[in-house]
Amino acid sequence: MHIVFFNRSFHPDISATGQLLTDLCEDLVRDHGCRVSVITGPPLNPPAGYEVPRNFVSRETFRGIEVHRASGTRFDKRRFAGRAANYVSYFVSACWAGLGLDRPTMVVALTDPPIIGLAALVAGARFRAPLVMLFQDLFPEVTALLPDFHSDAINAILQRINCFLCRRAARIIALGQTMERRLIENKGADPDRITVIANWADTTAISPGPKRNAFSEAHGLADTFVVMHSGNIGLSQNLETIVEAAALLRELPDLTFVFQGEGVKKAELQERADAIGLKNVRFLPYADKRVLTDAFASADCFVVSLQRGLAGYIVPSKLYGILAAGRPYIAAVEQDCEVMTLTTQYECGLGAEPGNARDLADRVLDLYRDCGMAKRLGENGRRAGLTFDRRSQVARYAELFRGVAEPPSIVCEPVMRRAQHL
Repeated sequence: MHIVFFNRSFHPDISATGQLLTDLCEDLVRDHGCRVSVITGPPLNPPAGYEVPRNFVSRETFRGIEVHRASGTRFDKRRFAGRAANYVSYFVSACWAGLGLDRPTMVVALTDPPIIGLAALVAGARFRAPLVMLFQDLFPEVTALLPDFHSDAINAILQRINCFLCRRAARIIALGQTMERRLIENKGADPDRITVIANWADTTAISPGPKRNAFSEAHGLADTFVVMHSGNIGLSQNLETIVEAAALLRELPDLTFVFQGEGVKKAELQERADAIGLKNVRFLPYADKRVLTDAFASADCFVVSLQRGLAGYIVPSKLYGILAAGRPYIAAVEQDCEVMTLTTQYECGLGAEPGNARDLADRVLDLYRDCGMAKRLGENGRRAGLTFDRRSQVARYAELFRGVAEPPSIVCEPVMRRAQHL
């Protein structure tokens, strides 16, 4: 099979979507014998020493994956104008790159940017290859996160595009059952063409470890109770509530809130914490995969949060790394969010009302005061994490793609009747 993925983020980007797509492509090549191409863009946050390609479309190879980097602008994505320019410029060059591919068996579109499925559809039409839609986020609902942008006209266009792509896709992949329901009810997706495959963590690369380790010692976290938010510090997580909870617990000298990662909200949160004089809030840079086990082990508990109204439209992928690390967490999400469903099913975390700093602070105190409960929740989380291991989840993708490449033959009714008389 030659599988072509369309998504703006890919290695070496540190976004969750880019990292998950990189994992998926690596394993499809290494473990399942697929030929994989990716139509992606230049990294928005390139690592030190990375040279951004200057060609309209450049080509490279990464671990057996054929990478086609379609050029695009890299304006500040905190503002709608910059984000829109980045999306449109990448979309145009991605359409062009898709037309120059070797014939694919299928094309798979993610949702960065939300119209990228149209570029995949164009490439699929050229080569008569089926389209698979892999929804990481649902639009236009997610555009509500942009505080400087409210356009009914553009939201209507995004809604029509996503409904159109759902109708044209041979298969649709949702990250959870709530997202599946949203696709059926809000996008008109055919239930028979939807497959639910959750995201994952590599449970061999991330495993439970001792709190006192090189990372916690280096950052002064070994002797304090650490409440951590790890990953993208973005618009969807309602992170101001964590800062407010830290303010409520500022009198506890051995309790520290840690934001680990990068994102568009980081500077604003830092300014807020500084403005109210919080000494119990720390901001650490993004942690490389090589130190994730120690970084996660430095936490006594995590916070997984999502703005009210976004359940099923966004599924926080950071949860799976927390499960793999065997640490308890507080799910500050709505009851119908995939995170809460998993939390209840496996009894691996505590729930808190999204946006309620007092409730979040109380749940932190529950774990701070009851180390036995925290230990039990973490152990349950590790067992849950093993069911969402990277290799098992990628194997489900490979099985689905084989089904798209080799659909079951359909025997017409006259032939069936003749067969019955033989």
